[in-house]
Amino acid sequence: MSNQNVTEAENSHQGNAAEAVAGIDPDGLSALEAVATSHEASTGAADHSEGGISEHLDHAVTVREVFQIPVGNSTIPITETVVVSWVIMAVLIIVAKIFTKKLETFPGKVQNFIEAVVDGINSLCKDILGHHWKHFSAYFGTVILFLGIANTIALLEIPWLKPPTKNINVTAALAIMTILLVLGSQIRFKKVSGMIKSWFEPNPIMFPFHLMDYIIRPLSLCLRLFGNIFGAFIMMELVIIASQKLLLPPIFSLYFDIFDGLLQAFVFVFLSMLYVGEAIE
Repeated sequence: MSNQNVTEAENSHQGNAAEAVAGIDPDGLSALEAVATSHEASTGAADHSEGGISEHLDHAVTVREVFQIPVGNSTIPITETVVVSWVIMAVLIIVAKIFTKKLETFPGKVQNFIEAVVDGINSLCKDILGHHWKHFSAYFGTVILFLGIANTIALLEIPWLKPPTKNINVTAALAIMTILLVLGSQIRFKKVSGMIKSWFEPNPIMFPFHLMDYIIRPLSLCLRLFGNIFGAFIMMELVIIASQKLLLPPIFSLYFDIFDGLLQAFVFVFLSMLYVGEAIE
Protein backbone atom coordinates (compact mmCIF):
# COMPACT_ATOMS: atom_id res chain seq x y z
CA MET A 1 0.00 0.00 0.00
CA SER A 2 2.83 2.41 0.87
CA ASN A 3 4.65 1.64 -2.41
CA GLN A 4 1.47 2.51 -4.29
CA ASN A 5 1.24 5.85 -2.46
CA VAL A 6 4.88 6.68 -3.25
CA THR A 7 4.38 5.87 -6.92
CA GLU A 8 1.24 8.02 -7.08
CA ALA A 9 3.11 10.92 -5.40
CA GLU A 10 5.97 10.71 -7.90
CA ASN A 11 3.57 10.62 -10.84
CA SER A 12 1.72 13.62 -9.41
CA HIS A 13 4.98 15.56 -8.96
CA GLN A 14 6.10 14.79 -12.51
CA GLY A 15 2.72 15.81 -13.82
CA ASN A 16 2.84 19.12 -11.96
CA ALA A 17 6.33 19.78 -13.30
CA ALA A 18 5.20 19.03 -16.84
CA GLU A 19 2.20 21.33 -16.44
CA ALA A 20 4.48 24.07 -15.08
CA VAL A 21 6.82 23.75 -18.05
CA ALA A 22 3.92 23.64 -20.47
CA GLY A 23 2.46 26.74 -18.86
CA ILE A 24 5.57 28.89 -19.41
CA ASP A 25 5.11 31.62 -21.95
CA PRO A 26 7.36 31.10 -25.01
CA ASP A 27 8.19 34.82 -24.91
CA GLY A 28 9.39 34.36 -21.34
CA LEU A 29 11.67 31.53 -22.42
CA SER A 30 13.10 33.70 -25.18
CA ALA A 31 13.76 36.51 -22.72
CA LEU A 32 15.54 34.14 -20.33
CA GLU A 33 17.65 32.75 -23.16
CA ALA A 34 18.53 36.28 -24.28
CA VAL A 35 19.60 37.27 -20.76
CA ALA A 36 21.74 34.13 -20.42
CA THR A 37 23.34 34.71 -23.81
CA SER A 38 24.03 38.35 -22.98
CA HIS A 39 25.63 37.38 -19.66
CA GLU A 40 27.86 34.80 -21.33
CA ALA A 41 28.87 37.31 -24.01
CA SER A 42 29.70 40.02 -21.48
CA THR A 43 31.70 37.56 -19.37
CA GLY A 44 33.59 36.38 -22.44
CA ALA A 45 34.28 39.98 -23.52
CA ALA A 46 35.60 40.86 -20.06
CA ASP A 47 37.84 37.79 -20.03
CA HIS A 48 39.05 38.63 -23.55
CA SER A 49 39.72 42.26 -22.53
CA GLU A 50 41.68 41.21 -19.44
CA GLY A 51 43.56 38.65 -21.48
CA GLY A 52 44.32 41.28 -24.13
CA ILE A 53 45.76 43.70 -21.55
CA SER A 54 47.86 41.03 -19.86
CA GLU A 55 49.13 39.80 -23.23
CA HIS A 56 49.97 43.36 -24.28
CA LEU A 57 51.92 44.01 -21.06
CA ASP A 58 53.66 40.64 -21.27
CA HIS A 59 54.72 41.40 -24.83
CA ALA A 60 55.89 44.88 -23.82
CA VAL A 61 58.11 43.79 -20.92
CA THR A 62 59.55 40.64 -22.47
CA VAL A 63 63.23 40.97 -23.43
CA ARG A 64 63.78 39.25 -26.76
CA GLU A 65 66.94 37.90 -28.30
CA VAL A 66 67.93 39.64 -31.54
CA PHE A 67 70.94 37.57 -32.62
CA GLN A 68 73.84 35.54 -31.27
CA ILE A 69 77.59 36.00 -31.41
CA PRO A 70 79.45 32.68 -31.75
CA VAL A 71 82.38 32.30 -29.35
CA GLY A 72 84.13 28.96 -29.71
CA ASN A 73 81.65 26.18 -29.00
CA SER A 74 79.11 28.51 -27.38
CA THR A 75 77.23 31.67 -28.28
CA ILE A 76 76.57 35.02 -26.61
CA PRO A 77 72.91 36.05 -26.92
CA ILE A 78 72.38 39.71 -27.87
CA THR A 79 69.01 41.00 -26.67
CA GLU A 80 66.96 44.07 -27.53
CA THR A 81 68.31 45.75 -24.40
CA VAL A 82 71.90 45.42 -25.59
CA VAL A 83 71.05 46.61 -29.11
CA VAL A 84 69.19 49.69 -27.83
CA SER A 85 72.08 50.50 -25.48
CA TRP A 86 74.49 50.29 -28.42
CA VAL A 87 72.23 52.56 -30.48
CA ILE A 88 72.17 55.17 -27.70
CA MET A 89 75.96 55.01 -27.33
CA ALA A 90 76.41 55.40 -31.09
CA VAL A 91 74.05 58.40 -31.17
CA LEU A 92 75.93 60.10 -28.32
CA ILE A 93 79.30 59.54 -30.02
CA ILE A 94 78.10 60.75 -33.42
CA VAL A 95 76.34 63.83 -32.00
CA ALA A 96 79.39 64.71 -29.90
CA LYS A 97 81.66 64.40 -32.96
CA ILE A 98 79.38 66.50 -35.15
CA PHE A 99 78.68 69.36 -32.75
CA THR A 100 82.22 69.67 -31.34
CA LYS A 101 83.99 69.50 -34.68
CA LYS A 102 83.64 73.19 -35.52
CA LEU A 103 83.19 75.24 -32.37
CA GLU A 104 82.79 78.95 -33.06
CA THR A 105 83.86 82.01 -31.08
CA PHE A 106 80.39 83.45 -31.54
CA PRO A 107 78.20 80.40 -31.03
CA GLY A 108 74.84 79.79 -32.63
CA LYS A 109 71.73 78.37 -31.00
CA VAL A 110 72.86 74.74 -31.12
CA GLN A 111 76.30 75.49 -29.68
CA ASN A 112 74.72 77.68 -26.99
CA PHE A 113 72.45 74.80 -25.98
CA ILE A 114 75.34 72.33 -25.86
CA GLU A 115 77.49 74.71 -23.82
CA ALA A 116 74.59 75.26 -21.41
CA VAL A 117 74.25 71.49 -20.87
CA VAL A 118 78.00 71.08 -20.32
CA ASP A 119 78.13 74.08 -17.95
CA GLY A 120 75.22 72.67 -15.96
CA ILE A 121 76.95 69.30 -15.54
CA ASN A 122 80.24 70.97 -14.61
CA SER A 123 78.51 73.22 -12.06
CA LEU A 124 76.85 70.20 -10.44
CA CYS A 125 80.20 68.40 -10.24
CA LYS A 126 81.87 71.48 -8.71
CA ASP A 127 79.17 71.83 -6.04
CA ILE A 128 79.41 68.21 -4.94
CA LEU A 129 83.01 67.16 -5.68
CA GLY A 130 84.82 70.44 -5.02
CA HIS A 131 88.24 70.93 -6.60
CA HIS A 132 88.30 67.31 -7.82
CA TRP A 133 85.41 67.94 -10.23
CA LYS A 134 87.52 67.89 -13.41
CA HIS A 135 88.41 64.23 -12.84
CA PHE A 136 84.75 63.16 -12.88
CA SER A 137 82.74 65.63 -14.96
CA ALA A 138 83.23 63.78 -18.26
CA TYR A 139 82.14 60.45 -16.77
CA PHE A 140 79.09 61.79 -14.97
CA GLY A 141 78.15 63.90 -17.98
CA THR A 142 78.20 60.80 -20.17
CA VAL A 143 76.15 58.79 -17.68
CA ILE A 144 73.46 61.44 -17.27
CA LEU A 145 73.14 61.88 -21.04
CA PHE A 146 72.95 58.12 -21.56
CA LEU A 147 70.29 57.73 -18.85
CA GLY A 148 68.35 60.75 -20.08
CA ILE A 149 68.03 59.21 -23.54
CA ALA A 150 67.60 55.64 -22.31
CA ASN A 151 64.77 56.52 -19.94
CA THR A 152 62.82 58.56 -22.52
CA ILE A 153 63.52 56.60 -25.72
CA ALA A 154 60.00 55.15 -25.73
CA LEU A 155 58.80 58.58 -26.91
CA LEU A 156 59.89 57.60 -30.41
CA GLU A 157 57.14 54.94 -30.40
CA ILE A 158 59.25 52.42 -32.29
CA PRO A 159 58.28 48.90 -31.12
CA TRP A 160 61.81 47.60 -30.43
CA LEU A 161 63.06 50.88 -28.87
CA LYS A 162 62.22 50.23 -25.24
CA PRO A 163 64.03 51.78 -22.24
CA PRO A 164 67.05 49.57 -21.55
CA THR A 165 66.92 50.70 -17.91
CA LYS A 166 63.72 48.67 -17.39
CA ASN A 167 66.09 45.69 -17.45
CA ILE A 168 67.68 45.16 -14.05
CA ASN A 169 70.91 43.94 -15.66
CA VAL A 170 71.52 47.43 -17.09
CA THR A 171 70.86 49.23 -13.82
CA ALA A 172 73.01 46.68 -11.97
CA ALA A 173 75.90 47.31 -14.37
CA LEU A 174 75.60 51.08 -13.88
CA ALA A 175 75.50 50.66 -10.09
CA ILE A 176 78.59 48.42 -10.16
CA MET A 177 80.39 51.06 -12.25
CA THR A 178 79.55 53.65 -9.59
CA ILE A 179 80.91 51.60 -6.70
CA LEU A 180 84.06 50.74 -8.67
CA LEU A 181 84.51 54.46 -9.29
CA VAL A 182 84.15 55.05 -5.55
CA LEU A 183 86.82 52.46 -4.77
CA GLY A 184 89.13 53.73 -7.50
CA SER A 185 88.73 57.33 -6.31
CA GLN A 186 89.60 56.39 -2.75
CA ILE A 187 92.74 54.61 -3.88
CA ARG A 188 93.68 57.48 -6.23
CA PHE A 189 93.26 60.35 -3.78
CA LYS A 190 93.69 58.65 -0.39
CA LYS A 191 95.96 55.74 -1.28
CA VAL A 192 95.22 52.26 0.02
CA SER A 193 96.34 53.15 3.54
CA GLY A 194 94.04 56.16 3.67
CA MET A 195 91.10 54.11 2.37
CA ILE A 196 91.60 51.43 5.02
CA LYS A 197 91.97 54.10 7.69
CA SER A 198 88.66 55.69 6.66
CA TRP A 199 86.88 52.41 7.31
CA PHE A 200 87.60 52.78 11.04
CA GLU A 201 86.49 56.40 11.32
CA PRO A 202 85.16 57.95 13.48
CA ASN A 203 85.68 54.83 15.64
CA PRO A 204 86.46 51.13 14.97
CA ILE A 205 82.89 50.04 15.65
CA MET A 206 81.91 51.61 12.31
CA PHE A 207 84.14 49.23 10.32
CA PRO A 208 81.42 46.66 9.39
CA PHE A 209 79.01 49.45 8.46
CA HIS A 210 81.54 51.02 6.10
CA LEU A 211 82.02 47.66 4.41
CA MET A 212 78.27 47.19 4.12
CA ASP A 213 78.08 50.49 2.23
CA TYR A 214 79.91 48.87 -0.70
CA ILE A 215 76.98 46.45 -1.05
CA ILE A 216 74.00 48.50 0.10
CA ARG A 217 74.71 51.60 -1.98
CA PRO A 218 75.02 49.92 -5.39
CA LEU A 219 72.04 47.72 -4.55
CA SER A 220 70.02 50.83 -3.69
CA LEU A 221 71.08 52.61 -6.89
CA CYS A 222 70.25 49.55 -8.98
CA LEU A 223 66.80 48.85 -7.54
CA ARG A 224 65.75 52.51 -7.37
CA LEU A 225 66.46 53.14 -11.04
CA PHE A 226 65.06 49.80 -12.18
CA GLY A 227 61.90 50.03 -10.07
CA ASN A 228 61.04 53.56 -11.13
CA ILE A 229 61.66 53.05 -14.84
CA PHE A 230 59.96 49.64 -14.97
CA GLY A 231 56.96 50.96 -13.04
CA ALA A 232 56.76 54.05 -15.24
CA PHE A 233 56.95 51.86 -18.36
CA ILE A 234 54.04 49.71 -17.14
CA MET A 235 51.97 52.81 -16.29
CA MET A 236 52.75 54.29 -19.69
CA GLU A 237 51.53 51.14 -21.44
CA LEU A 238 48.33 51.12 -19.37
CA VAL A 239 47.70 54.79 -20.19
CA ILE A 240 48.18 54.04 -23.89
CA ILE A 241 45.73 51.11 -23.71
CA ALA A 242 43.15 53.25 -21.87
CA SER A 243 43.59 56.06 -24.38
CA GLN A 244 42.99 53.65 -27.27
CA LYS A 245 39.83 52.36 -25.60
CA LEU A 246 38.52 55.89 -25.02
CA LEU A 247 39.82 57.24 -28.36
CA LEU A 248 41.87 59.90 -26.57
CA PRO A 249 45.46 61.01 -27.24
CA PRO A 250 47.86 59.36 -24.74
CA ILE A 251 49.04 62.75 -23.46
CA PHE A 252 49.22 61.59 -19.84
CA SER A 253 51.92 59.08 -20.68
CA LEU A 254 54.27 62.01 -21.33
CA TYR A 255 54.70 62.39 -17.56
CA PHE A 256 56.16 58.89 -17.26
CA ASP A 257 58.14 59.29 -20.49
CA ILE A 258 59.73 62.67 -19.90
CA PHE A 259 59.46 63.94 -16.33
CA ASP A 260 60.01 60.67 -14.49
CA GLY A 261 62.69 59.50 -16.94
CA LEU A 262 64.77 62.67 -16.67
CA LEU A 263 64.23 62.87 -12.91
CA GLN A 264 65.54 59.33 -12.37
CA ALA A 265 68.57 60.06 -14.55
CA PHE A 266 69.38 63.08 -12.39
CA VAL A 267 68.79 61.21 -9.11
CA PHE A 268 71.10 58.35 -10.12
CA VAL A 269 73.95 60.68 -11.11
CA PHE A 270 73.41 62.96 -8.10
CA LEU A 271 73.63 60.07 -5.63
CA SER A 272 76.65 58.64 -7.44
CA MET A 273 78.39 62.00 -7.11
CA LEU A 274 77.56 62.10 -3.41
CA TYR A 275 79.08 58.65 -2.87
CA VAL A 276 82.26 59.65 -4.72
CA GLY A 277 82.42 62.97 -2.86
CA GLU A 278 82.16 61.22 0.51
CA ALA A 279 84.87 58.75 -0.53
CA ILE A 280 87.46 61.40 -1.43
CA GLU A 281 86.75 64.10 1.14
